[in-house]
Amino acid sequence: MHKLLSFLLISLLVSCTMPDEEKSKKKGSILPIGWPEFSGKIGKTFEDSDEDYPQPLEAPEESPNILMVILDDVGFGQPSTLGGPIDMPELDKLAEEGLLYNKFHTTGVCSPTRAALLTGRNHHQLGFGTISEMSTGFPGYNSIWDKDAASVAEVLKQNGYNTAAWGKWHNTPDWETNQTGPFDRWPTGLGFEYFYGFMGGETSQYEPQLFKNTLPTEPTLKPEDGYHLTEDLSKDATQWIRQQKSLNPDKPYFAYFSTGAIHAPIHVQKEWIKKFEGKFDEGWDVLREHTIARQKKMGIIPQDTKLTERPDAIPSWDEQTPESKKLFARQMEVVAGYLAHTDHYVGQLIEAAKNVPGGENTMIIYVVGDNGASGEGTPMGTINNMMVQNGFPDNLEDQLKVMDELGGKDFENHYAVPWSWAGSTPFQWMKRVPSHFGGTRNGLVISWPKHIKASNEKRSQFHHVVDITPTIYEAAGVQIPTEVNGVKQAPMAGVSMAYTFNNSQAKDQRTTQYFEVGGHRAIYHEGWVASSFHGVPWAFTGSVGFDNDVWELYNVDEDFSQSNDLAEQYPDKLEELKHIFDIEANKYDVYPLDDRYAERALNPLRPSITRGKTHFKYFPGTVRIPEGGTPPVYSRSHTISSKINYKKGNQGVLVAVGGNVAGYTMYIKNNKLHYTYNFFNKSRYTISSSSTLPNGPLELKMVYTQESEEWGGGGSAKLFVNGKEVGSGNIDKTVPIRFAVTETTDIGMDLGSPVTSDYEAPFAFDGDLQYVQYDLD
Repeated sequence: MHKLLSFLLISLLVSCTMPDEEKSKKKGSILPIGWPEFSGKIGKTFEDSDEDYPQPLEAPEESPNILMVILDDVGFGQPSTLGGPIDMPELDKLAEEGLLYNKFHTTGVCSPTRAALLTGRNHHQLGFGTISEMSTGFPGYNSIWDKDAASVAEVLKQNGYNTAAWGKWHNTPDWETNQTGPFDRWPTGLGFEYFYGFMGGETSQYEPQLFKNTLPTEPTLKPEDGYHLTEDLSKDATQWIRQQKSLNPDKPYFAYFSTGAIHAPIHVQKEWIKKFEGKFDEGWDVLREHTIARQKKMGIIPQDTKLTERPDAIPSWDEQTPESKKLFARQMEVVAGYLAHTDHYVGQLIEAAKNVPGGENTMIIYVVGDNGASGEGTPMGTINNMMVQNGFPDNLEDQLKVMDELGGKDFENHYAVPWSWAGSTPFQWMKRVPSHFGGTRNGLVISWPKHIKASNEKRSQFHHVVDITPTIYEAAGVQIPTEVNGVKQAPMAGVSMAYTFNNSQAKDQRTTQYFEVGGHRAIYHEGWVASSFHGVPWAFTGSVGFDNDVWELYNVDEDFSQSNDLAEQYPDKLEELKHIFDIEANKYDVYPLDDRYAERALNPLRPSITRGKTHFKYFPGTVRIPEGGTPPVYSRSHTISSKINYKKGNQGVLVAVGGNVAGYTMYIKNNKLHYTYNFFNKSRYTISSSSTLPNGPLELKMVYTQESEEWGGGGSAKLFVNGKEVGSGNIDKTVPIRFAVTETTDIGMDLGSPVTSDYEAPFAFDGDLQYVQYDLD
C-alpha cells in the first residue's frame, strides 16, 4: 500500500511539473481535445464573479495550409515533369519550386491508394485490399473503413483546421453510397467539413453524378455550354479557399483535391486534343525509348537504368495495320489532351492558394497518379469501358467510325493497353500490377517554400503513400493520436518524410513495404524487391490460381527499373524476402489472396439494400440512386409498373437507369408509352405502344422475360396499359453485371446523360406520377 501511494504521489508531481509543451503533446494524443476547466470565479452575482470564456480551438502556431492533389491513373512516364511526352507546365513549375520524389509508391489501384493516403495505414488494414465493388467478406477486403483509423482530415479538424474535399472519393462501401446512408463513411463523416464531388470510381466529365456534402446536385451548365468537371471542381475549390481565408485568415485549412482525370471516361474538349495532334504517330515502342532518354537527361532516373522489355502479351507497334495505327495514335492524343487540361485547372487552383492571406505558408503535396497508367482499356481500347468490363470486347471497326469524336460526351472511351505500358516507362507493367513498379511508382512533388529551403531538387528515398499522413502531422505540429472519438487507433504504418526536406542524402527511413492487389504481390526490403506477377490486368474474368506462382528478385538499389531478375543467383535472398512478405501479409490482413475480378462483383453475401428483395416501390423525386442500390434486373425476368393520372399531352420519364453508356428508360412521349433498352450504346431496343394513352388513371407495365442463358443473352418485352397489351418486341442482348457506374437510377426524370436520344435529359415527367414499382422473378 505504501509503494502504491508513493507511485501515485510521484505521478501527480510529474504531471504537475510537466512542461506546458509536454502537457500539450500528451493532451493532443486523445481527440477530441476537451475544453479547459473553468478558471474564473463564481460569486453570488456578476459583480463579484470573474468570467473565463472557453476560446475556440486553434491549430499549433505556424501550422501550414495544406493543399493535397491526387490525379487518377497517371503513369510514371507520362507527365513532362518526369520525362514523359505530355506537357504539364503547371506541375513543372511546382517541381521547380519544391522537391520531386522519384521513388514514391502507391498501392497499384485507386481506392486502396486513397485509403492509405488519407490515414497513414496500409490498405488492407482499412479493408481496402480492392475497390468496394469487388469487396469480399474478409477483414482485408470488406471495404469498411473502421473508426480505428481516423482520417487525416478528422485529426486536423480536431486540431483547429478547416477541411474540405473535391472530386473523386470511391472510399465508401458500395452499399452505403445511397441517400439512406449511413453517412459516417462519406467524406463528411470522415472529417471533411465540406465535400463536392462524386462517390464512385468514375463519372462523366460532362454530365457527372455529383454530391454536395450528402445531397445530390446537378451542374449549372450543360456540355454544350462548355461544362467540364475538372474546371468546375477547380473553381469551387478556389472559391472555398478564398472564402475561408476571407472570413478567418489565421485559420489553416486542409484541402483534398482529387480529380477524375485521367481515369476513363477520357473526356476532354477538342481544342485540348488538337495540341497533341501527330505527337504519337511513331507508336508506343518509340515513345518508350524517347521517354527514357528524357528521363536520364533530366536526372529523373539513374544513367545506367535499363529499359525493360516489352512483355509477350503486348504487341509491337510495327505489327499494327495502318488503320489501327491511326486509331491508336488518336487514342493517345485524347489522353494527352485530358492530362494537359487537368494540369491547367489544377495549376489555377494552386495559384489561387498561393495568393490568399497565408499563401506563403502553404504546403502543396501533389501525388501524380494513384497507380500506374491504366491497362483496363484492353489491347484494342474501347469507346465503352463498361462494356468491356462486362465481358464484351470492342472492335477496330466501331472505333474507327467515331475516331474523331473520341473525348466527347457520347463515349466512355479508354485507350489501348500498350499505351499504358509506355506510360509506365521505364518499368514493367501498369495499373493493377503491384508486383512491379509500373503499377506502383508514381511521381510526387512537395512544395513548402517557407520551410523547405531546397528548390528544383530530386529526392530518391524509398517511400510509400502511407507516409504522406505522418508527414502532414509533423509539418502541422500535430500529434499522431492514440484515441479519436473514444476509439483506440490502429498503429500508424507510415513514417514521416519530413527528414528528406532539407537533406537530399538522408538515409531511407522506409525500409520495408509490401504490395498486393488481385494476387499480384511484392515485398520491398532494404534495397531488394521480390515480385510475383499474377496475370495480365486486362483479364476481367476467371482465376489463374496460386499453385504455379513464380517469384522474381531485383536489387533495386542498383537496378532502378527492375530489369534484371536475380532469383536464380540469390535463392536464399529470395526466400528471405518471401518470408518477410508472409510476415507483413499476416500482420496487415492480406490473406486470403483472391485473383478473381468480375465474379466478385456478383458476390451474394455483400451487404446491399436490394439483396434478397424481389419487390421495390419508388415515389417520384427519388433520384441519384447508385447502381449498387438499384433493383438487380440484369439478364433477369422482371416487371416495371407505374401508376399515373394521365392528361393528354403529359410527357416525360417515369424511370431511367444508366445513360448513354448503357441502361434503360420507360417514358411517355407523343401520348404513347415507350421503353428503350440501351446495350452499351451498340444496340438500342425500343418498344412503343400501338395506340395513344387515354385520359384518367392508368397502370402502365413493362414485362420482360429472359429467354437466353448465354452471357448477355436477351429475351422479349411487352407493354401493358390497364392490363391490355399494347406493344411488344425483342431485346436481343442484355447487360449481365452493371450498366454504368457513371450514371444512376432516377424516378420521374433522367439525370445525367439520357438513355435514348429520343428526348433531352432530364425530360422530367410533367403529370401526376404516383409511383414506380419493380417485381423480379
